[in-house]
This record gives sequence, structure tokens and C-alpha cells, in this order.
Amino acid sequence: MRMNQTDELLAAADAALRTLFATPRAAQACPTLPMEATELSAAEKVQAGALMRVNHVGEVCAQALYTAQAFATKNEALRAHFIRASAEETDHLAWTRRRLEELGDRPSLFNPLWYAGAFGLGLLAGRLGDRLSLGFVVETENQVEAHLESHLTLLPVNDHASRAIVAQMKEDEARHALDATKAGAIELPQAVKSMMRAAAKVMTTVAHRI
Repeated sequence: MRMNQTDELLAAADAALRTLFATPRAAQACPTLPMEATELSAAEKVQAGALMRVNHVGEVCAQALYTAQAFATKNEALRAHFIRASAEETDHLAWTRRRLEELGDRPSLFNPLWYAGAFGLGLLAGRLGDRLSLGFVVETENQVEAHLESHLTLLPVNDHASRAIVAQMKEDEARHALDATKAGAIELPQAVKSMMRAAAKVMTTVAHRI
């Protein structure tokens, strides 16, 4: 049985507070390469920290998007789909946050802004229809997968800890895109895809530093 709108609003607010201010807890163990020791110089830690901060921002946005899309849809099966995807993305959120701490770095100071923007986009996509909302998921996950692939070339060669996390995230994002396609996603117009890439570029550039 679906919650009433007030309860759904409270649940959405709770999700935002937990994402932004609570310590995330993963249901799955953090990926590791146990036979590979990670030994980094101070400069390499800074480099890895900036990249993992960007990846953490991506997971903050994923929580916002899926929460908004679950809130917007009237389809109970699709709502459950978004909630499951959000729970899986919580693992990524926890892994990247923990890795940031291990590197002696911090999350982006603009995370509340990134969350608000992503929630708004997710809500808009959801209001425009379920198939378009799923199409938004497909394009988002495709762009994130490509972004993570680039990070596998940018991370320090010896940062096996970060590389294991990014590789698993890349695999999971590809599966989320496939699941959304199977659920009935429609392809977004090229202009929308280009705008999404431009917005992501701004976010990743800023989050890399701040």
C-alpha cells in the first residue's frame, strides 16, 4: 500500500538528510584487491581524493534522482524499481565516502546544491512520464559509466583501493541502465543529452576542487 503524500514528502526529506548529513552504511562489502597494496605519495593522495570526491558527488546526485523519481511516479512497480536502485547506489555512496576519509580528503562543500539540483531534475523527468523518466536514468547511467571509465585512467596507478571501487561502480551503473531499458525507457532527444553532459561537466569541474 502506497503512503499518502505527506508521508512521501517526509520520506523524501529524510532521504535528503541522510544522504547529506548521516554516515552512509553499505549493504555490500567495499570492493578490494586484497593482493595489491595501495601505497601513495602525498601528491597522489590529493589527485585520488579529488577524483573520488567527484565520484561521491555523483552518488549524492544518484540518491536525489532516484528519490525524486520514486516520489513522482504513480506506478507502484516502477516506484519499487527506483527504490531498489537507490538502495544499491547507497553502497556506492558509502564506499566513496569511506575512501575519501582514507585519503584524508572531504566531500564537496556544495553537496546540498548538487542534491537539490538533481532532485529537481528527477522530479521534472518523473512528471513528464514514466518512460521518459526511465530514459533519463539510462542516459544518466551511460554518462556516469563513461565518466568512471575515464577515472580508471586518471587515478594513480598504485591506487588499487580506489580502482576496485570505481570498477565495481562502473559495472553496477551499466546494469542500472540495462534495467531501465528493459523497464520501458525511451531514448532522450540529442539536445537533452547534450544539456545533461554540459551540466555534468560543470558539476564535476567544480567538485574536483571544492
